[in-house]
Amino acid sequence: MTSILEHPRGAEPGKPGDRKEFSFTNKTRLSNTAEGKGRDGARYGRTGVIHTPHGDIHTPAFVPVATQAAMKAVLPESIKDLGAQCMLSNAFHLYERPGADVLDEAGGLGKFMNWDKPTFTDSGGFQVLSLGAGFKKTLAMDVTGMKSDDVIAAGKERMAFVDEDGVTFKSPLNGSKHRFSAEISMGIQHKLGADIMFAFDELTTLMNTRRYQEESVERTFRWAKRCVAEHKRLTEERVGKPYQALYGVVQGANYEDLRRHAAEQIASLDFDGVGIGGAIEKRIIGDTCAWICDAMPENRPRHVLGIAAVDDIFACVENGGDTFDCVAPARCGRNGAIFTRHGRYNVKRAEFKHDQRPLEEGCDCYTCTHYSRMYVDHLLRASEMNGFTLATIHNERFFVKLLDDIRASIDGGYFEEFRDETLAHYYENGSKG
Repeated sequence: MTSILEHPRGAEPGKPGDRKEFSFTNKTRLSNTAEGKGRDGARYGRTGVIHTPHGDIHTPAFVPVATQAAMKAVLPESIKDLGAQCMLSNAFHLYERPGADVLDEAGGLGKFMNWDKPTFTDSGGFQVLSLGAGFKKTLAMDVTGMKSDDVIAAGKERMAFVDEDGVTFKSPLNGSKHRFSAEISMGIQHKLGADIMFAFDELTTLMNTRRYQEESVERTFRWAKRCVAEHKRLTEERVGKPYQALYGVVQGANYEDLRRHAAEQIASLDFDGVGIGGAIEKRIIGDTCAWICDAMPENRPRHVLGIAAVDDIFACVENGGDTFDCVAPARCGRNGAIFTRHGRYNVKRAEFKHDQRPLEEGCDCYTCTHYSRMYVDHLLRASEMNGFTLATIHNERFFVKLLDDIRASIDGGYFEEFRDETLAHYYENGSKG
């Protein structure tokens, strides 16, 4: 049997990757309503298929995060077994170690980590925020009275400095300085070899001033044009490789006019898809997706960056999100937080020390069909790696299945009923997202 890992579609010796091997097929679209957040009551939620050289992604879909070509404590084989269709890795961290050249030599990200399904890489743009202002999350910040362009998280040192050409980073590993620009990011991501990659952008915080947000949107657009040009050049130059799709990223924080303007800018360029990113207030996350989708061609897939609260996922799907990634399921699992249909709980609470039930009754994941709450509690308290593994497997399965069920509800014509029932059960005890 021919391995798709060894023989991705559209890769021929001596020829550039065939762009026709990446495309998006629309399947079922939610009907417009009077409450629709898009233009003329549009609801952009849909099902479809993203076709890539390494296989298809049926959307909406959750994309587990393997930051450094690995998910902490969980093998790629286990991620595949729990139903994941694709994975996302971090270009900045892989650039730092082991280096983009190492992955290129290995045959690309998928082959490097023995993953024969589609892969994503981000651009390094998130590190503009995390190493600059020091924040790890921009959704739902309370920024009342905190507008400043010099804001930085408590106890953090600024380690990323933005200028017109790009960003200078101070390495979190050893303090050495590194330079990222549109061209450098494209060069790194081409060597990493993911099926889908993102243009280099500047991720701001909700605390930045309106004036800075305006400047940042224009700077991101200028970088986007440079990314498109460099991507085309590298595609032609790096023959024998499968085509890598390039998504532009729409910024603009919580300002409707800036989001719409940025979306029109990104839509005007020759991107294969769009990333919905940046600082977003929770109360308008669905509106933000709709504003962006108003400007986007229907044949471009839309990826929502860094979202994993259950209500946010429903809001984003209803308003056009096709794929979603977030580190939260794994990170929360390692700290004992378990996602279930009836909310989130911490398995390390004293009440679970003698609980022989699975993490979630009725869950079909490997953890729930083999192990108990009392055992996972013990492993986590003892800092045994197996505890991280079992908790992460369950949480990743929860989100993969949630998106699978949402997809089925759209195709089946019962999305609203499924959304309302799911959210009612999930938040019945006031659970966190």
